[in-house]
Amino acid sequence: MKRRDFLLSSVLSAVGISLSACSKPGHANQTKRTHTEDFPLSDISVVELQEKMKSGELTSEDIVQLYLNRIEQIDKKGPGINAVVEINPDAIDIARSLDEERSLGNLRGPLHGIPVLIKENIDTGDQMITSAGSLALNNHRAKKDAFIVSKLRQAGAVILGKTNLSEWANFRSTNSSSGWSSRGGQTRNPYVLDRTPCGSSSGSAVAVAANLVPLAVGTETDGSIVCPSGINGVVGIKPTVGLLSRTGIIPISDSQDTAGPMACSVRDAALLLMAMVGEDEADTATANQPAQAGIYLNFDDNVLSGARIGYLSKSSAFDKRVSDIMNEVVNLLKEKGADVIEVKLSEEVNELGQYEWTLLLCEFKDGLDNYLKSHPECGFKSLGELIEFNKKNANGVMPWFDQEIFEAANATKGLDDPKYKVAKEKCLELSRDKGIDKLMAEHNLDAIIAPTNGAAWCIDYVNGDNFGGGSSQLAAVSGYPSITVPAGDIKGLPIGVSFFGLPYTESRLIQIAHLYEKVSKKRFQPQFINSLIQ
Repeated sequence: MKRRDFLLSSVLSAVGISLSACSKPGHANQTKRTHTEDFPLSDISVVELQEKMKSGELTSEDIVQLYLNRIEQIDKKGPGINAVVEINPDAIDIARSLDEERSLGNLRGPLHGIPVLIKENIDTGDQMITSAGSLALNNHRAKKDAFIVSKLRQAGAVILGKTNLSEWANFRSTNSSSGWSSRGGQTRNPYVLDRTPCGSSSGSAVAVAANLVPLAVGTETDGSIVCPSGINGVVGIKPTVGLLSRTGIIPISDSQDTAGPMACSVRDAALLLMAMVGEDEADTATANQPAQAGIYLNFDDNVLSGARIGYLSKSSAFDKRVSDIMNEVVNLLKEKGADVIEVKLSEEVNELGQYEWTLLLCEFKDGLDNYLKSHPECGFKSLGELIEFNKKNANGVMPWFDQEIFEAANATKGLDDPKYKVAKEKCLELSRDKGIDKLMAEHNLDAIIAPTNGAAWCIDYVNGDNFGGGSSQLAAVSGYPSITVPAGDIKGLPIGVSFFGLPYTESRLIQIAHLYEKVSKKRFQPQFINSLIQ
């Protein structure tokens, strides 16, 4: 959950803009590492990994071991980016079993034997913990896999481990630091280590960016897939709400929550997305999936010829450098045949944040209480009990920031709150009827583009996050799909461009994003620089 401007203007305390330096003077200025030069699987694609297994050059066990070594070297030692909170102790055994299946001619699909990391708010029915980053759930081992995890296992993926996140998916305090959790500590941006990884799917994005794994799964309520993906220079797909089941994922909002894939390329992200799609009786939102859901590799080099793309140019106004990058994106899309039109939202849409905030507070209380009750092994039955635990264990759980969001949510009446129904109706009206739907219809658009993020800000435990700008809210609140692709950088800090559109148009958006990625080639590997400060 990305705490955007609507949080800053909410009933809770505003987060101040930090003007402090990121690190103490004396840190090396752009001290380059060699961690990207000596790893044989750097930015390798899923197709290439499959070719190596097919030829016998590598087994799944070999691949898993290489990534485990990489995690030990880069994540735990070396620069210490702290993206992976737990390794699956069964990973090697799972890989060996899948190698045996391969030797017998039984291939489950394109992810057979491919390691995947899972965000730590997603249930796995194994030896690993699902805590949402909180010490409160530090001993919680779920009884069964989340629906999407079971789909990944069926597809032959090796669940390599779990990634760190912003605690409770960044929905505990208005003053939090993205990528920090009381269980996992602080995840760091691999491009510049004293800068934010954004959140809440911080560890998943950083792990992919730093080549700790080829594929990772994150979750989003508002910005938690696209912001960390954009800031860490990888591809992230926030699907239509209902394309992927939420069963077994610690919730914030039934209206907005979704899991989604992260990878170094659009193709690999699409492969991971395909493996997780499926109707789940336990999640009624998945009943609305169209028949063609899951067909995402129909790439077309002519997809932009005659396409109409709306550019929300005002979304770039927060930073001229971001605007310049977006102008390059627009020019490239035009060169490939697209008709790019500047579009703008009505002033009324600016009211969206206040209604989203009310909706999230009410749905969080209801959703989390239901999750806890359905997982008695957690040891908690309600949000209120978690609040009391945090108070009693404040030194460990809340050393830097408090739990204002928890308390505000607990003060609501959940879905019975009189403000909830109005908030939900206004969210849909402003994000859909007067937002994306209106823009798409008025201008006959195939997609809308906007910058995903500004440059990564300094990690700051005192003042909290300092979001410069972004574009996640419309797609998040409407429940519509969004894809971010690397688009450039500011002083070596990645900037992404987001493509979003109408519900269940993932296939079209993936085509457009894939072609843009193919011709722009803006992905570059991190160098693990200590600081930009001399």
